[in-house]
Amino acid sequence: MADHMNHHHHHGHEHGSDKRQPGADTVLDPVCGMEIEISAETKRAEFNDLEYFFCSDSCQIKFETDPWFFASGNAEKVGQQVQPGAQWTCPMHPEVIRDEPGACPICGMALEPMVPSDEPSEELTDFTRRMWISAAAAVPLVILTMGELVDLPVRDWIGHQVATYVEFLLATPIIFWAARPFFQRGWESIGNMSPNMWTLISLGVGAAYIYSLFATFLPGLFPDEYRAGESVGTYFEAAVVIVALIFVGQVLELRARERTGDAIRALLDLAPKTARRILPDGTEYDAPLENIVEGDLLRVRPGDSVPVDGAVVDGRTSIDESMLTGEPVPVEKTEHDRVTGGTINKNGTIAIRATQVGADTVLAQIVDMVAGARRSRAPIQGLADKVSSIFVPTVVVISIAAFLFWLAFGPSPALVFAIAASVSVLIIACPCALGLATPISITTAAGRGAQAGVLIKDAEALERMARVDTVIVDKTGTLTLGKPKLTDVIAFADWDEKEVLALAAALERGSEHPLAEAIVEGAQERGIALSLAEQFEAVTGKGVQGVVDGRKVALGNPAMMQQLGLDTTSTDETANGLRSDGKTAMYIAVDDALSGIVAVADPIKETTAGAIRDLHTLGLRVIMATGDNQRTAEAVAGKLGIDEVRAGVLPEDKKALVEELRSNGAHIAMAGDGVNDAPALAAADVGIAMGTGADVAVESAGITLLGGDLVGIVRARKLATATLRNIKQNLFFAFAYNAAGVPVAAGILYPVFGLLLSPMIAAAAMSLSSVSVISNALRLRRVRL
Repeated sequence: MADHMNHHHHHGHEHGSDKRQPGADTVLDPVCGMEIEISAETKRAEFNDLEYFFCSDSCQIKFETDPWFFASGNAEKVGQQVQPGAQWTCPMHPEVIRDEPGACPICGMALEPMVPSDEPSEELTDFTRRMWISAAAAVPLVILTMGELVDLPVRDWIGHQVATYVEFLLATPIIFWAARPFFQRGWESIGNMSPNMWTLISLGVGAAYIYSLFATFLPGLFPDEYRAGESVGTYFEAAVVIVALIFVGQVLELRARERTGDAIRALLDLAPKTARRILPDGTEYDAPLENIVEGDLLRVRPGDSVPVDGAVVDGRTSIDESMLTGEPVPVEKTEHDRVTGGTINKNGTIAIRATQVGADTVLAQIVDMVAGARRSRAPIQGLADKVSSIFVPTVVVISIAAFLFWLAFGPSPALVFAIAASVSVLIIACPCALGLATPISITTAAGRGAQAGVLIKDAEALERMARVDTVIVDKTGTLTLGKPKLTDVIAFADWDEKEVLALAAALERGSEHPLAEAIVEGAQERGIALSLAEQFEAVTGKGVQGVVDGRKVALGNPAMMQQLGLDTTSTDETANGLRSDGKTAMYIAVDDALSGIVAVADPIKETTAGAIRDLHTLGLRVIMATGDNQRTAEAVAGKLGIDEVRAGVLPEDKKALVEELRSNGAHIAMAGDGVNDAPALAAADVGIAMGTGADVAVESAGITLLGGDLVGIVRARKLATATLRNIKQNLFFAFAYNAAGVPVAAGILYPVFGLLLSPMIAAAAMSLSSVSVISNALRLRRVRL
């Protein structure tokens, strides 16, 4: 790197000071790497007594925000981590991916950005404008046609003929300009052979407008009973009001769809925009986050957000990681501890070394996962799609049938009734609410989950989680802390506990085993000074032995003691008592005589017992699978009220366990925390990865919990049931409303009640159904987990 700097500086000098051949001199722009010729107009900046040259203002401004970074040639490293351009996708057809916003070729819905941004959607801005203009035209049209009802007989004042021409003038720009996106989408849907809501809307509005044109300009074509004097009744106002109402529905829907991305935006906002870089000479300054590279040294002050993932190099503090895990208690951090970008530094100042930046940070992976879940399809969605594909053609057939029926049997003027009925059927039957029902709930749920530390990989996992009836959990690290602690020291005969522990700990200092670590730590906590062990030797499967302060010390299980020719029967009762408490007991022998027992246990997490009660309340059976012996396992299970214990299970047996339970008809969620659990996670109905830290994106899991305990499973289950219930409510809203609306629109109530639905009311009802589906889905943002 130093070499690199020199090269750059040298480069700067050569061109900075020498102006021999004006015009022929070229230099590299330190920001974008472009070769530029130096002239009097070239943009330049000074840094460390060197002059740098730039191809444009924007490069110069970038340089001035962080001159050290560009001058030291770091920019080349960053060039490789450029974010891919934004892409847009359809919430209902995730396979559709485009490089610019537009409409989905399959269903005609507005595409949305794959990762929500803070920019307002172009479509929303456009549709809002079209909505206001349509509304502005709709008001005078309604007054012209319905004025008499409120004592505003405008029609009588200006004459029927003139009124009709005014209607034509107001309606035409709305149909040809404002409603153009509707007709484009409708036309595309016919071209793609995938009829959708736009097919119906464009047919309905088009029919009403064309009929009105004939009525206005060629009234002679209609039989006498249609005419009031010279003119024939028109539908201009219906066509415009329908367009305006559909825009209102669309705008409300687009707004709400933006709100479903709020959770992701909130996550993106957790990462600060700048990071405080510490230079080799000790100076500090705020650099833009995108200029931070792996290996940079950064200062995090109290109250700041941690900018990127890294390791603490200096200082100690506590960090609020609730945004990751949903756990409110701050976590202590000292040297070598890992910190995660986006978490909040509470009280101390620390220096960290950046280990993951840009797209590699945990936060970026979370955003990726949530964005991915929003795009994935739930199986229940397939149902809605099938219905839509049959539904649209059916509606067109009903609409034609209604038209013909009214034409043949309707009261006079039959054609007017026939058109009103067929247009109303087309408009009210729009299945847009149906298509929205699932994706909008999934999207909202994925965001809500992320806030509580529950990451949903895909919609299917969420739907299956709601049907799970059995949870398999691992003991170590899930129910327990996963870090053994020394619990008991028992001394025999005339030994004293301190001596026993001092010898045991001195011996164990040489061992790599986690239990050994617990004994050494326990001795240090009790303030015991440790000697050094010589001739240390580990006896596989039995224990360890060596010489401490000239005495022969051995530490291990009963098998180890037998090998030394010692009889443990008199003390077995004590040892077994400890074991039935879920502890691991080890004997100590000094100079071939039994001198004591040390016991080590992996403490149960405080949250575990409550979480298991909650899981039972939610109707789940909890099975503990562990590599521990039966006795220890049962001790833990007994304390916690676990339904079933499978002890002595090796990681490779877990998959077999999952398959065995599934063949008995259980729906299984398997919670695991390691690479070795991957086969079992993939085999279960839902794999739940206990992502404590690095393996956030455990590929084989459908759900990842950022906190490593059972509370996350409870949250995931609550979220899943709430979402599935929400989707069912949405589908009901959408279906029930269409099913009831179509026959009424077709005129089924007319013979009995004289009731005929006007196309405008049909349009209002259609927009309302979409809005009710969305507002129902947004309730998920407040679901209690």
